[in-house]
Amino acid sequence: MTDPKNALAIALFSEILTADQLVRNRLSKVMPKGMEISHFSVLNHLAHVGHERTPAQLAQTFHVTRGAMTNTLSKLEWAGYVNIRPDWDDARRKLVVISNAGRLARDSALAAISPMVEELIGELGTDKVRAVLPILRELRGKLE
Repeated sequence: MTDPKNALAIALFSEILTADQLVRNRLSKVMPKGMEISHFSVLNHLAHVGHERTPAQLAQTFHVTRGAMTNTLSKLEWAGYVNIRPDWDDARRKLVVISNAGRLARDSALAAISPMVEELIGELGTDKVRAVLPILRELRGKLE
């Protein structure tokens, strides 16, 4: 017989993983051509923080390896969406900031995904979404 706590944990993570996959599939379909979810996430973060970040700080923020972040940043720099410069105080580090083109690309992606997100929230209801957000934030905090 299955332990009830084990069954609850399996059900919880199964729902989270399935929802994650479904959201990623939907987002990928409505993103502007060439824009990946990871690109949008980094651009959105940089637009919100409003100042330069190191690749290591970004990797930590997104819970990815430095190599994975370097790959994403290289693609964003190639597209002209971020500017990467040496840190004048520490030549071993680089600093990343969103460019004007990056802000436009982020805004375009946001405009493309907003109808899908608004539809989902409308179907669920804003009260349910507001109720689940603190639980999801707490779960994320426990996992970090």
